[in-house]
Amino acid sequence: MLSLRNLSKSFLQIPAVQNVSFSALPGQITGYLGPNGSGKSTTMKIITGLLQPSSGEVLFNGEPVAKNPIRFQQRLGYVPEEPHLYSHLTGLEYLTMVAELRDLPTSQSRPRIDTLLQLFSLHPDRHVPLSAYSKGMRQKILLIAALLHNPDLLLLDEPFSGLDVATGLALRSLLEEFARRGKVILFSSHELETVERVCSRVIILHKGRVVADDSISRLRELMALPNLEAIFSQLAVEQDTAALSRQIADAIIR
Repeated sequence: MLSLRNLSKSFLQIPAVQNVSFSALPGQITGYLGPNGSGKSTTMKIITGLLQPSSGEVLFNGEPVAKNPIRFQQRLGYVPEEPHLYSHLTGLEYLTMVAELRDLPTSQSRPRIDTLLQLFSLHPDRHVPLSAYSKGMRQKILLIAALLHNPDLLLLDEPFSGLDVATGLALRSLLEEFARRGKVILFSSHELETVERVCSRVIILHKGRVVADDSISRLRELMALPNLEAIFSQLAVEQDTAALSRQIADAIIR
C-alpha cells in the first residue's frame, strides 16, 4: 500500500501541495486528478524522490520511503508526464541500459525486452534511434522501461499521451490485469472518460488540496451527478465553461 501523510511542498513560499493525505491500495487502480497546476505532477515527483517534500512523508507498506529510498526505487515503476530519453540511443539500447541500471541479469532482461518490444509492436524499430520515434513510440518505450523489473508500485503520469486508439485500449486492459495481480497503481490523467472506465476510485486535487477521495460510484451517488466529468467540473473547475465558450465565440464571430 502507498500512503501519503500530510504531504506539503512549496516553491519560493508558494504552496504547490498542501497537507495531501491518501492511500493507494494493492489490486486497485487509483485515479489522481486535478486541473493544470493543482499539484498532481509535484506529488508524483515527491513520491519518486525527484523532489523532497517541505513537510509530511510517503510510506510504502507502512515503511517511510525516506528510510531506504534505494529499496523503494527498486519496487517502483514510473512513467513521467514529460519523457526525457537519450535520443541518440536506439530503442533496444535504451531498454538495455535501463535493465543494467536496474541490475537485472542479462539472462532475464534480454528475453523480456525482446518479448515486450514485440508485444508493443516496436520490435521492427528496435535498432532505430529514439530521435526518429513518434511520440506514441517513445511513450511505449517509457512504459516498457517502467515495467521491465516487475515493480510492485506503478506511478503513471499521463500514460496514454500520444498512444493510438488500439494501444490505448491495450494499455487499459494491461493496467486492469496488473491490478488483478496485486500491483499498486496510481494513475494521473486528463482523460476523464478513460479514468472513469479504468479506475474504481479517484482522488481529486484543487489548488494543492484533496477535495475528493472515494469510489466513482459513491461520488456519483453523493453528488447526484451522472459521471466523473460532471463531478470533476463541480469540484475542481472554477470557471463557467459554457459562458467562457460563448465569450470566445463572440470575440471571433461577430
